[in-house]
Amino acid sequence: MAPTFLVVGATGNTGKGVVETLPKLLKASKVFSSHRILALTRSKDSAVAQQLAKLPGVEVAEQNWTEITVDWLRQNEVVRAFIASHNQPNQFAEESTFHLNALNAGVEYVVRISTTAANVRPDCQAYYPRSHWAIEAMLSSPEFKALQWSSLQPNVFLSYIVGPVAEYIKQYRKTGKSRKLLSMLSADAPVAPVDGPEVGVFAAHLLAQEDITAHNNAKYVLNGPEDISGEQLVKLTEEHIGAKVEDVAFKDMSFIDEMAVNTKESKNVILSLKHAQETGWSGECTASTTSKKVLEIAPPKHTAAEVLKAMLKR
Repeated sequence: MAPTFLVVGATGNTGKGVVETLPKLLKASKVFSSHRILALTRSKDSAVAQQLAKLPGVEVAEQNWTEITVDWLRQNEVVRAFIASHNQPNQFAEESTFHLNALNAGVEYVVRISTTAANVRPDCQAYYPRSHWAIEAMLSSPEFKALQWSSLQPNVFLSYIVGPVAEYIKQYRKTGKSRKLLSMLSADAPVAPVDGPEVGVFAAHLLAQEDITAHNNAKYVLNGPEDISGEQLVKLTEEHIGAKVEDVAFKDMSFIDEMAVNTKESKNVILSLKHAQETGWSGECTASTTSKKVLEIAPPKHTAAEVLKAMLKR
């Protein structure tokens, strides 16, 4: 078995970008050309998993990352790892266990996915950014000095912003009838949503760095290349349907109410998600906040218009 780059969540929103990018980078490296990539998924039979398994140097395996132990990491000779955790209320318990096991197994470097930088603070009203803040505080502690890490703080993903628009357009083209267009964006505040796979591309570039000293304990902000407002998103929709959108709900977080009704978790905790977009509504998540290193290494390029066009072809 060869030394291994582990990718947790390989078929997910960001993990796919990691796995698709990493083989070329490792092949070009004098240090890592003989390393393997172990991509974890919940199902090896999924279309994405089968596609990734065809990439050179990539092995796809079914493994619940929350059950990964110190022994498992050692047996698989994991030297570097990428993790995109879930954002459920038990995130801190499960992700912190992964990092503790990585520390004790001698893993050299971990790149993790955090969340919107403006939210990663101990007093954020939405619950999951506080978990990310706590993970970053833990990794920054003296006890974790031996584990090098970088935390990526991406803005809201374009798929969440553009997805409802794509469904609206498809239904309109099918029926010729309009319905209310729901958008998490405010009408006029500029926000720069980022394409998830492009976050994975940047993560792959970090993982492939032979000297990671400059990236240790780093927190990188990733936004898309351009700002867009809710009103601009509506105009984009109208361009595709050739008609005016008559009914729009901006700052729509109504889907959280349905989540709270169906959850087995604390409803109070789940309802706190309604606050997650407030920093975007106040103009704190623009393209201008992207970290300089991101722009130097692998700047996100996909715009809302481009992602929408791709979604409409599916």
